[in-house]
Amino acid sequence: MATVPRGKPEVGWLTVDAESAGQRLDNFLIRHLKGVPKTHVYRIIRSGEVRVNKGRATADTRVQEGDAVRVPPVRVAERAPDRPGPAREFPLLLEDEHLIAIDKPAGVAVHGGSGVSSGVIEQLRSARKYGQAGGARFLELVHRLDRETSGILLIAKKRSALKHLQEQFRERETGKTYLALVLGDWPANRKVIDAPLHKYLVDGGQGDGERRVRVVSKDDPDGMRAITLVKVRERLAGFTLLEVTIKTGRTHQIRVHLQSAGHPIAGDDKYGDFERNKALQKQGLKRMFLHAWRLQFTHPANGERVELLASLPPELQNFIASYDKPSSPV
Repeated sequence: MATVPRGKPEVGWLTVDAESAGQRLDNFLIRHLKGVPKTHVYRIIRSGEVRVNKGRATADTRVQEGDAVRVPPVRVAERAPDRPGPAREFPLLLEDEHLIAIDKPAGVAVHGGSGVSSGVIEQLRSARKYGQAGGARFLELVHRLDRETSGILLIAKKRSALKHLQEQFRERETGKTYLALVLGDWPANRKVIDAPLHKYLVDGGQGDGERRVRVVSKDDPDGMRAITLVKVRERLAGFTLLEVTIKTGRTHQIRVHLQSAGHPIAGDDKYGDFERNKALQKQGLKRMFLHAWRLQFTHPANGERVELLASLPPELQNFIASYDKPSSPV
């Protein structure tokens, strides 16, 4: 594989090998541009300076074997000795020789990045002595959850399992259902939200910007189709607990779709009702009420259908228990 030379910055080219096939572009570059800050990697992708087979690409573009990745001039620092990050195990829902399913707590990013030195994958690698003699040989995220979302997260222990599982996510062969508490009384007949989403950046004050998402019209050329299925699970005084199944996996899809319907998620600090959020914090809700509750997928080795469930964490259960139920059932 071609590498970016150290010393004087110049344009470099990276050729994707078989082991890297299927990876996201951002993860591919972070792995190969050792010494380049992750914030800079994301900046050159967003600016369009990174090209895949001479075409523009985004951070979530999947690279394939043989792809030629153009990298603009970057100064690669001499690599400092590796410092192991904090080691942490997470509650296990399933583990075998092919994959790990954990119940991710809220407040923990799935990976290190801008402003986050260590996420789930780095902490788990440290705990499993990844890359060390006798330690884990392979650990990669299959998919992602927002930092403030709790619930089921899959990690592959083999490259073959990673490719198989990611293909299922891309082809919409998985079943992903979340529990979300929204403000107000959700209409019983509102069961499908089919509205395109568009990602954009707002000025973060330091040049990098902050990623946001909004609903756009169906004829918007920048819109990505997004489909969300909604089922009322329970009605509370002033809230509705929903089972939300996503048929597409767009960034912030559930948060933006529910907010666009006039019922933002309780505690959502990006798309929610900020004044209500302040009041909810005083009432005990210190986080966004969104939990990855159920995941269905085909096991990459034996072909059996797997269903995993992660109960609501205690802080969310306690918040629900503090609210009155309506006198009539849903």
